[in-house]
Amino acid sequence: MDVTTVSASQEAFEAAQQRFRIAAQEEDTEEFQTVFQSALGMVEETSDLHNQANSEMIRFALGESDNTHDLMISMEKANTALQYTVAVKDKLLEAYREIMQMQI
Repeated sequence: MDVTTVSASQEAFEAAQQRFRIAAQEEDTEEFQTVFQSALGMVEETSDLHNQANSEMIRFALGESDNTHDLMISMEKANTALQYTVAVKDKLLEAYREIMQMQI
């Protein structure tokens, strides 16, 4: 893994965030479905990155890999993805609570 992989991952997160913002601005239920599917995709990607980091950790612990650089990159990517996913979840819950407090 090289540094371009990390920057590509960051660009992917920024692109997903932009798609999320665009879809959130639309009022159609189809657009809500797009936002929801995008959020689910982020959760799946976070899970994949976490599994990849665990795999790298196991390979390093077993002595199959001696490259700590790849290990740290995969762990940081998983950590960043998790933080981003938690931030999105918090915003969704905040929006839900705000909607539930609205009086009809």
